[in-house]
Amino acid sequence: MSSTASRTQEERRVLAGTLVGTTIEWYDFFIFAQLTATLLTPLFLEPLGEANPGVAQVLSFAMIGISFFFRPLGAVVAGHLGDRYGRKRILVLTLILMGVATAAIGLLPTYASIGIAAPILLVLLRVIQGFSAGGEWGGAALMAVEHAPEHRRGYFGAYPQIGVPIGMILATGLLYILRVALSPEAFTAWGWRIPFLLSIALIFVGYMIRRAVEESPVFKQLSLRKASEHTPLRELMTGHTKQVLQAALIFISNNAAGYLVIAFFISYTTKVLEMPLAPILLATTIGSVGWLIFTLVGGWLSDKIGRRNTFVIGYALVFVWMIPMFLLVDTGNIVLYGVAIFVLTVGLGLSYGPQSAMYAEMFPAHIRYSGISIGYAIGAILGGAFAATVAQILLETTGASISIAIYIMVLTVISVAAVLWVGETRGRNLHVEEVEGEQAGAAHLG
Repeated sequence: MSSTASRTQEERRVLAGTLVGTTIEWYDFFIFAQLTATLLTPLFLEPLGEANPGVAQVLSFAMIGISFFFRPLGAVVAGHLGDRYGRKRILVLTLILMGVATAAIGLLPTYASIGIAAPILLVLLRVIQGFSAGGEWGGAALMAVEHAPEHRRGYFGAYPQIGVPIGMILATGLLYILRVALSPEAFTAWGWRIPFLLSIALIFVGYMIRRAVEESPVFKQLSLRKASEHTPLRELMTGHTKQVLQAALIFISNNAAGYLVIAFFISYTTKVLEMPLAPILLATTIGSVGWLIFTLVGGWLSDKIGRRNTFVIGYALVFVWMIPMFLLVDTGNIVLYGVAIFVLTVGLGLSYGPQSAMYAEMFPAHIRYSGISIGYAIGAILGGAFAATVAQILLETTGASISIAIYIMVLTVISVAAVLWVGETRGRNLHVEEVEGEQAGAAHLG
């Protein structure tokens, strides 16, 4: 087999490995988020749900958010180990950890069976999911970007990104099928457990694919120069805090707006606007297809016009669409709801596709896993962790959905400012600089 054909085959394995892993991770995450909005509150917060449904809904959204607080811990641990021992093995571990936690939720007794222990165990499993998600994204992004030809980093880096909309499509599509196929009583009694338990089969597929992927060439170079004997986390925190902050702020608007689609809108449309759930799930699934397409477009476009310009275009679309989107959603018309979500995904995709490449280009090779993982995790806390909770509180306080639009618009201005602060990163060298190798060798000899 020629070297070109061999390289192409390996690139396909890398793209498949990064895509399948992030897809499974986010399928697991979205199943919980969407069922929290519609079902898990009465099953696991039963007394509170009966006494005060509004407060119970806020707390159920907080259960989505609590796992985000453990993403930085997962990012620290996985990033540190990934920078020292390799991207590949950490990716396999995070995948297994997420799958086990998700399947366990599917086996968890409800409040009616074990009382207060039910929500406590549910929160513990959410913590494990958050820890796993914190380590997953950074490794997948680096495996894709560090294997990519320089002129295609944006496009390669978009593959782990599209795991988000594909996971959304799988989660929402499966819930739609179950809602249609089962009676409401059957779904509430046992049908909701099926999506969680299916995670076991998905994890097995993901594990087999990831095992076949070669280690990142950048990490191989680091290993040869013994740069992995550094303490990457300490160096990151002492010398690259600005880049970590920049990475976090870049992400907050995209993550917050995304979690409106993932969690808040399903609750808002069914409970406040009293729209039927099944069509909402179908419209959200169709909207996720737009998210997938425009995330790939965003990665590809960033290779052509730059990461900064692509981000700014995407965020500009999110900003200008926010108020019209809520006006359409508030009509209670399912077609207009679908249009509102689909148009939003254009901006979401363009401001998500370039992220892997830009983040990788912001950090030196020997602290890159730690840097992008921690930046991403902090951005998720500041953005999406409590976006649904904040949206619910704003709605309860003001009675106007436009207040939620303004909240996302403010975050979008912050994210655009962070992108401009970083500047253009396209074309930066991702490999180990000679000076890094010399410093690593000196540290090893010392």
